[in-house]
Amino acid sequence: MNWIQVLSQDELPPNGRKAVKVEQRKILLINHNNQVFAVENSCPHMKLPMQKGKITDDGAIVCPFHRSAFDLSTGNPKEWTPFPPGIGKLMGMISPEKGLSVFPTRVEEGNIWVGL
Repeated sequence: MNWIQVLSQDELPPNGRKAVKVEQRKILLINHNNQVFAVENSCPHMKLPMQKGKITDDGAIVCPFHRSAFDLSTGNPKEWTPFPPGIGKLMGMISPEKGLSVFPTRVEEGNIWVGL
């Protein structure tokens, strides 16, 4: 695994998020409950950006478009395309359920690192 320094810890305050590009990958960094998560910044359903997705109390990010929810730690889907009502489920049948790519993170000497 290759660890890449992406930004200063000060650039990602509590409950903050920041989109970064790391070796041609668009990654979304999220500081949730004082833990830094790194996820692909595109939903696996239709490749739409996740940056404005809601973070839930149980540690998931919800796609702002079709409301698929993914665990921040594992990327596993918690819910697949429930929106819009009725049509969302049909759209989910067209595209099989997939997980969101997640990447390991670490904070060292005031900097955030992502493992690829």
